[in-house]
Amino acid sequence: MEYSELKYLKSLAKQYPTMAAACTEIINLQSILNLPTGTEHFLTDLHGEYEQFDHVMKNGSGSVRKKIDEQFGHTMSMKDKKSLATLIYYPKEKLEIVAAQEENMTDWYTITLHRLVQMAKYVSSKYTRSKVRKALPKEFAYIIEELITEKAEVQDKEAYYNSIIHTIIRVGRANHFIIALCELIQRLVVNHLHVLGDIYDRGPGPFQIMERLCSYHSVDVQWGNHDMVWMAAASGHYASIASVIRLCAKYGNMSILENDYAINLIPLVTFVMETYGNTNCDCFKVKNEGVYGKQDQNIDTLIHKAAAILQLKLEGQAIMRNPEFGMDNRLFLDKINFEKKTVLIDGKEYPMKDTDFPTIDPAKPYELNEAENLVMERLCSAFEKSYKLQKHARFLFSKGGMYKVYNGNLLYHGCVPLNADGTFAEVAIEDKKYSGKALYDVLDSYARKGFYSNKDTPDRIKGQDIMWYCWTGPCSPVYGKDKFTVFERYFIEAEETHKETKNAYYELYDNENVVESILEEFGLDKNTGHIVNGHVPVAKKKGESPIKCGGKLLLIDGGFSKAYHAKTGIAGYTLVNNSWELRLVSHEEFESKEAAIVKESDIFSDYITVERYSERKRVADTDAGKEMQKQIEEIECLLNAYQKGIIAENS
Repeated sequence: MEYSELKYLKSLAKQYPTMAAACTEIINLQSILNLPTGTEHFLTDLHGEYEQFDHVMKNGSGSVRKKIDEQFGHTMSMKDKKSLATLIYYPKEKLEIVAAQEENMTDWYTITLHRLVQMAKYVSSKYTRSKVRKALPKEFAYIIEELITEKAEVQDKEAYYNSIIHTIIRVGRANHFIIALCELIQRLVVNHLHVLGDIYDRGPGPFQIMERLCSYHSVDVQWGNHDMVWMAAASGHYASIASVIRLCAKYGNMSILENDYAINLIPLVTFVMETYGNTNCDCFKVKNEGVYGKQDQNIDTLIHKAAAILQLKLEGQAIMRNPEFGMDNRLFLDKINFEKKTVLIDGKEYPMKDTDFPTIDPAKPYELNEAENLVMERLCSAFEKSYKLQKHARFLFSKGGMYKVYNGNLLYHGCVPLNADGTFAEVAIEDKKYSGKALYDVLDSYARKGFYSNKDTPDRIKGQDIMWYCWTGPCSPVYGKDKFTVFERYFIEAEETHKETKNAYYELYDNENVVESILEEFGLDKNTGHIVNGHVPVAKKKGESPIKCGGKLLLIDGGFSKAYHAKTGIAGYTLVNNSWELRLVSHEEFESKEAAIVKESDIFSDYITVERYSERKRVADTDAGKEMQKQIEEIECLLNAYQKGIIAENS
């Protein structure tokens, strides 16, 4: 036996000091390998739509209702199934309604508790007792474990269980117990959550989504371009801070910054009122006009314009700092003819809708003036000192990345940049070129440097610029277009200038050779692997299919954001991967939380089975299972060392 192997086994012996301990762990791990796999739930492009996100999380994209149907079949009416599902989703709110309507609460409690215990027993059946125990609420852990665990030694089990339930009701703990059971069922229906990017922007609730994700039991995130601009802003990147503020103002969501993230906006408000108070703001109308009063709307309109000008100046500085980005065609401020009120784009002169820019010096168009410098310094300090924003950014870095390889599938937001012939496009980062997986890895590395490196160091500055490039750059995997026409859409009427050309990936993702080459590039089996892809909404109403290349690539952005519903005809796709099948779910628009509770109107969800497995998937088939198999082999080596006397037991 080599020295390094012996050293490792001696270290392992501290964890398993006896042959009995080693054997017990081998038996435990081997048995876990034969359990069915837990359910994976895939969401993408949430764009701040918290209420719909919250409901889809509670119902597991129809998984809870499916479990109710499987468990109760024809023994329960459709009405009772809907009521039970609503109770599981919103136990606190539903209990208040029931209390006001039911004449005999004792009978209702008895029936409901028996049903919930039956459901909890069913959804926990494919997990080890240890895993279920960790998920149990502390207050009722012992009681729930008694109720959902078969006890052969109790001859009259029905009387035993009935006694527990009747006592819970008699001592006035029924409501608390029902809430605990409902939350446990939600927790056990989904084993792991994947979020494929774009949590932020457009909708009003990204803060609430992030808070929910931070407390979720098992989750990973693939960064979207909208997430990366917020991550860059949290790191103190000026251009990204301006972009975040512009989008919040545009969609009437300044309260996200001021109320949710406690970012002091008084310096910004003072600046815009003094500087932009008398300017033409016709190009900067705020969306969601009904959410607040006229005075606040006027202030947000001024902020919208001021942030757009700051963004254009600061982005120009980032472009000039990084010539390898190849974004000189996005420099516009030095192409404006203020006398003629025109701008030169690609050799053609276009009239501008607005040139009332009080802070732009035509001789030095990309420089911030003194007032702008001061307001950016204060905003940067506020972003960097926001406890909640820093917490959420750190969560995205710790649980997220540019892509994820998980249980034989590849997950990412956006696209793998391709040339027209299907080969991987090369992107210059400093003095080297990267493509395919190497591009994702280097961008991921730079993004982390941009957040974690010491302030004002070259690595931090470059990393922040890279995060910004991922938000808007022409070969960014998470953006996937040749340009981001912010300037053109604000200031130029001609629609020809608004065109954003998608990467060749979007013309080629139904090509089997291309999709298989991407799977192989990331180390996956081209015959069994799938690509799960967010970012571009699928227009179902136009007949577009989210299933590409015979099911090898799945586009699951169906438009969670209300802004996309008219285009897509649905309110988002989600994906469910359980031990039996891979299922794509399409959702109708979510009316409201109140309607879901009072009317018991679940989101109507239709699903397509993408793949039905010939044999039920076991833990042994997962990444975690492969790690367990390695552990078993290592512990068996230790056991062999004990048996041969190479290592002595420590009893």
